[in-house]
Order: sequence, then structure tokens, then C-alpha cells
Amino acid sequence: MLQYQIDRIEHQITDDRSQTGVFLIGPLERGQATTLGNSLRRMLMGNLEGTAVTAVRIAGVNHEYATIPGVREDVLDILLNCKQLTVNSRTDELEIGRLIVSGPAVVKAKDLQFSSQVQVVDGDRPIATVSEGHSLELEVHVERGVGYRPVDRHNEDTSAIDLLQIDAVFMPVHRVNFTTDETAVAEGGSARERLRMEVVTDGSMTPDDAIAQAANQLIELFQPLATVTMVEEPGLEPEPSAEAQIPLEELNLSVRAYNCLKRAQVNSVSDLMGFSYEDLLEIKNFGSKSADEVIEALERIGISIPQSRTSV
Repeated sequence: MLQYQIDRIEHQITDDRSQTGVFLIGPLERGQATTLGNSLRRMLMGNLEGTAVTAVRIAGVNHEYATIPGVREDVLDILLNCKQLTVNSRTDELEIGRLIVSGPAVVKAKDLQFSSQVQVVDGDRPIATVSEGHSLELEVHVERGVGYRPVDRHNEDTSAIDLLQIDAVFMPVHRVNFTTDETAVAEGGSARERLRMEVVTDGSMTPDDAIAQAANQLIELFQPLATVTMVEEPGLEPEPSAEAQIPLEELNLSVRAYNCLKRAQVNSVSDLMGFSYEDLLEIKNFGSKSADEVIEALERIGISIPQSRTSV
């Protein structure tokens, strides 16, 4: 089995608390770097769980096109600022953060009061600017989820008309780039590859944790394939032909032959097809004349039965 190592060669944290990690993975066989890079990138960008603001309530506001007295930003600007907040919730339940700020003040993310289950990552991100003599009362709803969730306006709670819904972006990873390059030739003359992967997160998780979670999800995805066992499906019984479905009455047999077959639980042509000529002769009170009569009746509809049980 090919052994490779993972080295984090760079880790940066920017002013907005987003984090960048650069990893080198190798050596890998030719083609494996691209396979690994594509798989990890898809998981990192689309399958990791994150936290996002899903709704905002502003005191005195019941629609997004309103303005707030004494607040420089209009409601749409405030909603956009709230959408860009970076928070990390450690629970699957809805969490609510609240603030009441009197001006003059610049309202920032760190002014929101959440439970201990929620961490505000970038506390200096501005939300609004309040003038002297005015105040702003705000309520922010955050949830955990995966991917992108647009507002479903058909399912909005009409009992809370002042709750302004927001399209939620739960993705904790902002960007993933990877490149491949050849390393030294291995024994036997085969070239090896190395994967260089850059992962940028919003700061709610580290690039190391993002890589680990993505890798674990890939393991869970492929694990069932590692133990798959092929089970052959039983062959389907062929559907009986139209002739085989003909009832016994339509063969126009003599009364003697008909009654003997009925007593032998023969009700249709398909039942007769399980008999040979020898089997017919063994039916009680069924002689060779009746057997010949049955053979002729079957031949008229294009069906023949073997002479003996061993005939093919």
C-alpha cells in the first residue's frame, strides 16, 4: 500500500478572522493527486456543515425596504451586513442573538448577546451606525446547515411578519485550490506526484479541521463499496404463452378424457405441458386412446409433449 504524508506548510489568519491553510500531500502515484484533490474539493465546498444567519428582526420594522430613524444604513444594508456575520454554533437548535444599542454608536457583531453555544468569530464586523438620540434593537437568528438555503417565501410564518428571512450560506469553506507536480522518480523508474492544496475558511473552523471532516465524509461514502458482495438475482419465470393459458374445456376432448384429467387436477394446457405421454397413461382410467386424443388436441394448437419422462 502506498504511504504518503501530509504537511501543512502555511497557516494565515486575516483581519476578518478567515483562515488560510496550504497543505502538501505526497508522494502519490500518477493520477492520484488529481483524484484526491477533486474529491476533497467537492466535499470541502459542498458537504461541510456550518452556521449562518437565517433571519433578522428589527424593532419597528416589518419589511426589508424600510428605513430606520437615526440609523445611517437602511434595512437592506443591515440585512446584508448580518448575512456576512461569521458565527459558529455548537448546537443543532435555533439560536437567537439580541442587542439594544443607543447612539451615537457603531453597532458591531460583538454587541450581539448569544448563549454559550454560539461563538461570534469576527466581532469587529459592522452591522449599523446609530446617531445620537436614537437606538437600535435587533434580533438575529442563526442555525446550522449544509450548503446554500434560499428563502422559501411560500412557507414563511405569517404570524411573524416582522421576522425578515435571509438566504443562508452555511458553507464554512470559501475557497479551495489545488495543483499537482511531479516529485523524484521512485524505484523502478515510475514518477510520483505531489498534491498542493490551499483551503480558505471563514474562521468558524480551521483548514486542518475542514480537511479532516472532508476526508472522513469520503471514507463514509466509500466504506460500503469496500464490503460490497454481488448477489445474483433469481431468474424470472418466463411468462406462459397464450396457448398455455387455454383452459382444458377449449380442447374439445371426449367426456371420458376430460373427466379423467379434471380428477387429476389438470385445468389448462399449461398443466398438460408438465406431463409426458407415459405420465398420461398413468392417470387413473386414462387409456392409450385418451392419451392419443390429448396429443392430437395439443398438436392442433402447436404444442407437443415428450413421449417419456426422460425425453428432452
